[in-house]
Amino acid sequence: MSAPEIVAHRGATAEAPEHTLAAFRNAAVLGADAVECDVRMTRDGVLVCVHDRRIQRTSNGRGVVSALHLAELEQFRFGARRSRFDRWKDDEIIAVTDEPDVENGLVLTLDRLLEYVTATPGTVRLAIETKHPTRHAFRVEAEVLRTLRRFGVLQGDRPAEWGGKPAFRVMSFSQLAVRRVTALAPGVPTVQLIGKRLRPLRTDLLSGSMDAVGPGVSLVRADPGYVAQAHAAGKEVHVWTANRPADIDFLLSLGVDAVITDRPDEALRRRDRSTSAS
Repeated sequence: MSAPEIVAHRGATAEAPEHTLAAFRNAAVLGADAVECDVRMTRDGVLVCVHDRRIQRTSNGRGVVSALHLAELEQFRFGARRSRFDRWKDDEIIAVTDEPDVENGLVLTLDRLLEYVTATPGTVRLAIETKHPTRHAFRVEAEVLRTLRRFGVLQGDRPAEWGGKPAFRVMSFSQLAVRRVTALAPGVPTVQLIGKRLRPLRTDLLSGSMDAVGPGVSLVRADPGYVAQAHAAGKEVHVWTANRPADIDFLLSLGVDAVITDRPDEALRRRDRSTSAS
């Protein structure tokens, strides 16, 4: 059994805010196998890496991503977090030239992330999550695949391979979105993310065409046998978001295929220790 992938959730965010180039660079430096990014579409059809439907948590602006044009989003500073308990609460980017080596405070587009990732292909793979529901519906997946083709990461209907593995995969909580990706590009690996579902529904999912299922760590804690059940059905298991050392160790002991975490450094240490011990 190969060691599970360690996936940096929204980048390595211990030293930089989520969905910034700095966070993704940090993940690569730490040695993460992959980075996870959330993708939404702006009103004018541009893909941006923003988790929430609204932008106020991760910027100094307000509004819904799908209702704003890219030019409007770029008027706001992204990256500084606003919670008074957060270490980034005092970040302030005065102008776009203030931090040229980080991200300039601009909202991160999928294009800019791919420019970075493809500059050193093979260093870090991508796990792209499309967010739904959205007014743009099927356009999101279609544009994700079109963008990946433009950067040469998707060749025909199959991903390029980096280090012997697909350079990217597409994930979503939306079953329709996952099926849409398979219909548009049958060779693209897909992950059906799973929230709070009853066990019969989780079992039914395993008959689908997706390559992997993505349960939350609390679900796996409650039903650890689901990992073996998914493997028996020929599906990989990618678990989110495991941050506590005990949870990381638990997932490693179950033989999951990917651990999605805000603490890739901790997960890498524990995986390497587990691998050397075995």
